[in-house]
Amino acid sequence: MEHDKPSRRNFIKATSLASVTLNIPHLVSVALKEEKLMSKIKLSKGDIILFQGDSITDSGRKKEDANSNTPEALGNGYAVLTAAQLLDRNADKRLMIYNRGLSGNKVFQLAERWEKDTLQLKPNVLSILVGVNDYWHTLLSGYAGTVKTYHDDLHKLLKNTKAALPDVKLIIGEPFALKGVKAVSPSWFPDFYDYQEAAKEIANEYKAVFIPYQSIFDKALKVAPGAYWTHDGVHPTLAGANLMASAWMHTVKA
Repeated sequence: MEHDKPSRRNFIKATSLASVTLNIPHLVSVALKEEKLMSKIKLSKGDIILFQGDSITDSGRKKEDANSNTPEALGNGYAVLTAAQLLDRNADKRLMIYNRGLSGNKVFQLAERWEKDTLQLKPNVLSILVGVNDYWHTLLSGYAGTVKTYHDDLHKLLKNTKAALPDVKLIIGEPFALKGVKAVSPSWFPDFYDYQEAAKEIANEYKAVFIPYQSIFDKALKVAPGAYWTHDGVHPTLAGANLMASAWMHTVKA
């Protein structure tokens, strides 16, 4: 019977991995409940959905493709994975989904291109994930912004957005970082937490749905290490992007 042990171990390992995989949606649900994500948005026929942000949203999208619903224009990250689910589940609604994330952007850089890349598209649903560069670039490139700069810039951006698009439904993603994975050293904290709190505060002020990505990734770390979910502590792997897409889909009413 000794020769059976490896195959038995492999079977047990495979079964355990399957159980872990099945726990991912549960981890997302638990994180959202703990953060009291109660409000959800309802999609209507012909809605325009726009993903905005930095490189996490950009994720290699083809900038010259300005079309909606094309893989090239949506990139290879959470935006395209979310869009695929939205289009699949709402085929009758004829949704138009765009990605205008741009690598390296901080809030003030979003504002500089906001008219063309957001307001002119007239989105019904606007999803924004921005903030990691507002902190990270103070360490990397001498950017002099503070958490107050981030808060005030984001506040102004949303104020201007609501003035131009009063009925837009807002989704604000929490900036996140996985400690100890390449780019993210322990020195990021606790300062980076202040940026996350600022994002949540702004989301509450503008009655936006808030996605607690940090809490979701923290729970995912119980299943697999940070390098499984992100390449460098900031940019998601395919698994991390799918985790984000799963969380995003919880913001939409069935």
